[in-house]
Amino acid sequence: MKELSEKFTDFGLLRLAVGSPELKVADPGFNVEQMIELARRAKERGCQLLLLPELCLTGYSCGDLFYQPALQRAAEVGLLELAGLSRELDLPLVVGLPVAIDGRLYNCAAFLAGGRVCGLVPKTHLPNSAEFYEERWFSAADRLTVAEVVVGGTSVPVGRDLLFAADNHPCCLVGIEICEDLWSVEPPSGRQAAAGAALLLNLSASPEVLGKQGYRRQLVASQSARCLAAYAYASAGPGESSTDLVYAGHSLIAENGQILAETERFLFDSQLAVADIDLARLQLERQRNTSFADADSDDFRVISFSLGRACAESLLRPIPRRPFVPEADRERDERCEEIFAIQTTGLARRLRHTGSRQVVIGVSGGLDSTLALLVAIRAFDRLGLPRSGILAVTMPGFGTTERTRCNAGKLAELLGTTLKVVPIHASVRQHFADIGHDESRHDITYENAQARERTQILMDLANQVGGLVIGTGDLSELALGWATYNGDHMSMYAVNVGVPKTLVRYLVDWCAERVFDGETRAVLHDVSATPVSPELLPPDANGDIGQKTEETVGPYELHDFFLYHAVRLHYPPAKIFAFACQAFAGSYRRDEILRWLRVFFRRFFSQQFKRSCLPDGPKVGSVVLSPRGDWRMPSDASSALWLAELEEIENFGGLASEPF
Repeated sequence: MKELSEKFTDFGLLRLAVGSPELKVADPGFNVEQMIELARRAKERGCQLLLLPELCLTGYSCGDLFYQPALQRAAEVGLLELAGLSRELDLPLVVGLPVAIDGRLYNCAAFLAGGRVCGLVPKTHLPNSAEFYEERWFSAADRLTVAEVVVGGTSVPVGRDLLFAADNHPCCLVGIEICEDLWSVEPPSGRQAAAGAALLLNLSASPEVLGKQGYRRQLVASQSARCLAAYAYASAGPGESSTDLVYAGHSLIAENGQILAETERFLFDSQLAVADIDLARLQLERQRNTSFADADSDDFRVISFSLGRACAESLLRPIPRRPFVPEADRERDERCEEIFAIQTTGLARRLRHTGSRQVVIGVSGGLDSTLALLVAIRAFDRLGLPRSGILAVTMPGFGTTERTRCNAGKLAELLGTTLKVVPIHASVRQHFADIGHDESRHDITYENAQARERTQILMDLANQVGGLVIGTGDLSELALGWATYNGDHMSMYAVNVGVPKTLVRYLVDWCAERVFDGETRAVLHDVSATPVSPELLPPDANGDIGQKTEETVGPYELHDFFLYHAVRLHYPPAKIFAFACQAFAGSYRRDEILRWLRVFFRRFFSQQFKRSCLPDGPKVGSVVLSPRGDWRMPSDASSALWLAELEEIENFGGLASEPF
């Protein structure tokens, strides 16, 4: 799509390919043909850079044939042909070959772009044990005595001190290492990353043995996370000699700990894996990480090159609709167990510190208060305290429905807590009379008066029993300011402040399936199926919930998506919009997404004052809005810059296009 392609570099994205070409050992002519075909395939998919394996021009398993001048010359001829291809396709290539320099042979990576050999990076660490005998043929990079070498009649920089910078992509600085370099104690990529390289490339010929695939994936993912970088790994395929070993062609692309793409193993045909890496995100992660900023780096020579233009109809990277909720059942269960443990431990620690044996919770039959109640139950059980010390207070008001009232009461009784019912109709009506408010006027005063009355009741009851008021509000509500100031906004310990709304529902369902059983399980599932509502406005004619939060403030799955990308990843509004359009294609129109994104930014900025005075509560994930923790923001910051970017999308036809 034209729109996405034009924004690709603006968004800090780069389309990267890793390939494992079909190969014949010691036949550079055949190998070059395969690499040309693979490069054309990569270009057809809109790629901007292609990484190929270690010694792919000759084959890694040539043995003593590496000494043959004919093989070395053929490799150089093939290299120059591929350099020409880089100009023809406007596609930089990184390929491996043996290079003779001053009487020594080096295992090198060649960076090709714009029709030239931009630089050669020799391998630093040469394996020479078990099945590896590289020191028989090659010298390590530290044996180099020159900084340049002549290739095809042209002087080319050579050394392990080379980085490659795209002159048309401000985030693209490339570092290169070769196979064993990654497996060493101190991979060169660490120093390259410290010097600014956000894209790390590894040309490899890693033979396959039992269990190595998982270890390789783990190694690549962890190095990308450690370096706050994208890490691409291109490995030799089964065309290598099988005299003693088998090569599988397992190539991968990882970004900051996450595997984005990988090739299928053990196929003789050429394999290609493609992913869109987010270099801008990596730069922002580095800015936030003080340990990265303090890391030592070496001096590098930086060589300039130009990236080709991306051609992208859609984004080739995972974009989860619910970034806080793992898609795999097992991982989601593990996440829920971990979060529940953090919440309960936080509350248990606070109870131990204060010596409290009583807590007070307002239970409404909704998701948030139910989760808070379950956290309190587990905390009391862990401390050996009787559940009767949990005072569950239901406070029916003008909007309370029979469904939520029954669920709240039934759950409190089933769990063995002390249930107290305090209707608020009379007290709120007296308050309306005191301040001269017409009860038939269902405005913000009508709603907030009820919320503050409930909070007053909870606080006073806590004083009566000598306990703590447990807050029930969640992370999504805090982001939107969807809480009554000095009402449900306030408590003595808020157990849900680190949990977004989309995850609260999964936690309640997880508790139903993994922690509780019988009638309690059935009630919890019904709570999970209840529409989100503060129940401050009267029910509809059928007695059902008449005030549905998501109809007013917007779908929480959208707002949680916006929250994650705005706060955790610091994406600009246009980038969030583009990612959301792809993630939610078929579920929401582009104009709907833009509408709710505007709501998100307006509310996020205007409601910071509520977050500036939050009660204590446990951080459970990478997004938190505590003013004492990860998020510090002035309450009077302007949202104009962010809203103006969204205005441009509408003014310049961004809503007329199909989803990315």
